Amino acid sequence: MDFSTTEQQKSLREEIIKFARQELNKDVINRDKGQIFPAALWRQCAGIGIQGLPVDKDYGGGNFDALSTAIALEALGYGCKDGGLVFSLCAHLLACVVPLWKHGTVQQKQHYLPDLCNGSLIGMHALTEPAAGSDPFAMTTRAEPDDKGWRINGTKTLISNGPVGDVAIVYAVTNPQKGFYGGSTAFIIEKGNPGFSNSNSFDTLGLRTATISELKFDDVYVPESAILGSVGAGSSVFTTAMDWERTLLGASLVGTMERLMETSIAWTRKRFQSGQTIGKFQAVSHKIADMKVQLEAARLLSYQSAWRLDHHKNASLDAAMTKLFVSEGLVKAALDSVQIHGGYGYMTDYGVERALRDALGSTLYSGTSEIQRNIIAQWLGI
Repeated sequence: MDFSTTEQQKSLREEIIKFARQELNKDVINRDKGQIFPAALWRQCAGIGIQGLPVDKDYGGGNFDALSTAIALEALGYGCKDGGLVFSLCAHLLACVVPLWKHGTVQQKQHYLPDLCNGSLIGMHALTEPAAGSDPFAMTTRAEPDDKGWRINGTKTLISNGPVGDVAIVYAVTNPQKGFYGGSTAFIIEKGNPGFSNSNSFDTLGLRTATISELKFDDVYVPESAILGSVGAGSSVFTTAMDWERTLLGASLVGTMERLMETSIAWTRKRFQSGQTIGKFQAVSHKIADMKVQLEAARLLSYQSAWRLDHHKNASLDAAMTKLFVSEGLVKAALDSVQIHGGYGYMTDYGVERALRDALGSTLYSGTSEIQRNIIAQWLGI
């Protein structure tokens, strides 16, 4: 595996960093305080192709391979200080657009992907339920045959983009005897479908410009054409979504780690204590050194996992390792950044406290750190 970047990848990275710095960082503090989803910025991101990076050009995408997509999202996480916006974009792309692109029929892709890629539609991925977070076998949402379609009833929670989304990939049990693997099916359901409703956005510690809510399905009717994949193949759709999300959302966090490291280095060079810059103290410089080691290891792991998405049938083990290592590394980098900034790191104006709040969520979404360790252990035969 050669991870040296091509000229196209370098250009893509530079373009996204420049765009993010110029367009996405204005008024971040107030957006965060007000928990405001930046719809106008969403459309601007679509203008440079973020929402459709790996999708075929025939469907409005950029046709980038998984590694190039990882590099692009890393650049977005590096250049954009709005962690909520980055998270929303990644949830849309990786957990809705990608599985639809990978598992959809030609008709489904022609109908949905162009508008998902150009930002006209916002995507959602609905698996988690109030009593079934990381245990899909406990899912209670049901889909029952009805004439030439299906009736869906149930509640999903903690759904990224829930209050603003237009199209959801929704998982429901279609054969209770088989459980999630073989007994669940993924459906494409649009906002406005009778019986489909959402709640107001939840208040959250971090990622406050992202919108997260419940989705409710009260006798929602969908035709056979709404099935994504095939009946009973919900677990396959879900695996695709998680492999891409855990790997490439992780890549965006690598970009955040690099920005935090550079921010901390700049601070240590201008902040004086006892007649010298604080970077001269080993207690400080060793934190920076650890950030660098963590950053490079995280980048290599995310690039390797992204490469495997295109070259191997299954990347679930790599995706779980990437999600675990990168998310916990980001939390440590954010904590150290606050510590290095001292009292200033605790203040909203300096941005590192917001980065810490956003980072804490990374060990929870897309499967908690504990779940990732379970997955890794299972792959090791334990």
